[in-house]
Amino acid sequence: MLNQTDIDAQRLLDRFLRYVQVGTAADPNSENYPSSAGQLQLGRMLASELKEMGIEETHQDDHGLVWATVPATVPGSVPTILFNAHLDTSPEAPGEQVRPQVIQAYPGGDIPLAKESRVIRVADCPALEELAGHCLVTTDGTTLLGGDDKAGVAAIMELAQHLIENPRLPHGPVRILFTCDEEIGRGAQHMDLAKAAASAGYTLDGSGHGEVENENFSADQLTVRAIGYNIHPSIGKGRLINATRGLALLLSKLPIDSLSPESTDGKDGFMHPYTIGGGVGNAEAKILLRDFETHRLDDYANLVQTAADEVCQQMDGLKFEIERTRQYRNMADSLRRQPHVVNFATEALQQLNRDWKLGAIRGGTDGAMFSEMGLPTPNLSVGQHNIHSVLEFASLDEIVWAVEHAIKLLELWQAHGRS
Repeated sequence: MLNQTDIDAQRLLDRFLRYVQVGTAADPNSENYPSSAGQLQLGRMLASELKEMGIEETHQDDHGLVWATVPATVPGSVPTILFNAHLDTSPEAPGEQVRPQVIQAYPGGDIPLAKESRVIRVADCPALEELAGHCLVTTDGTTLLGGDDKAGVAAIMELAQHLIENPRLPHGPVRILFTCDEEIGRGAQHMDLAKAAASAGYTLDGSGHGEVENENFSADQLTVRAIGYNIHPSIGKGRLINATRGLALLLSKLPIDSLSPESTDGKDGFMHPYTIGGGVGNAEAKILLRDFETHRLDDYANLVQTAADEVCQQMDGLKFEIERTRQYRNMADSLRRQPHVVNFATEALQQLNRDWKLGAIRGGTDGAMFSEMGLPTPNLSVGQHNIHSVLEFASLDEIVWAVEHAIKLLELWQAHGRS
């Protein structure tokens, strides 16, 4: 059953259902920002709703980011706190024509979806064991739901309206920011720290409930280009140099039983070849490098270079070009310098009598990039499950809890975080 609070759960559900039906999948092949028109559409919708709430300091900027500020309800110098979520959804599964299915009181057990004979199985998603009685929102089995991160978007929108409707709640200025293209690593590209003017931030982009994620992978990407020589295979003896074969040989030399996503969890890093293409003359692969210890990314890049050198010894005339692109860094490096930002988040959960834990993200968030830029921004749970999958679902109860967590956080900041 829904937690008995004064958060308007039905209004929150209606918001969430409305937002997920706007297709906002990011497009990694687009040079536009944002990379998809749906993000602009959803941003306009949110800006309009924020203005209707009476939040005058609201606008969608030239890059599609939505900014708003809920005024303080207490006098004096109180820190401004930013809450952030992203508008885009993953391009890794279909994200258009989302048809959300609502289970008002989940009875437990496996969840058959409406189409494609797909089933969300408890055996594959143990979190379901704790969600009996929750209001769950699933897909129909053909698309993403978009709870990553429209659960965060809906929570922040409901937070804003709840604060406006309840001026008795003590808080300083609350900055709201909805970013674009987080799923393809561009979420912080147009973040303006001076404009945010916040003492700390919290990204609502986490799974389940009660988790405060205060560290994440550091990340780089390698683009590996094999350069061969193409000639008709009938006259290829001693002349043809097959770039595709050479690239395949390089990838075959990378470990599978270790340092791969298939073989690691927890704090273990990995190398992840995730795209490959080309022909005889030229072939290209992209490889993700991930580790919680940033210096280990150098070790992984060296392993790829060593494999390339070995292949060149095997295939005379083959050449490799390896380009390394810096992506994001572990937010822990920033948060260690300002531990109170995380401590307030865990203390808020304690005061709400909620179970809590610190977590580490095997990936990145806007908050990781904000933290590196100078705005400490841990990541908070907001009811997401099975993300980047057509088996994705969200718990409305957990989204409600995320709103309550944010309210308690703001109370702590105004009481103890005065500058």
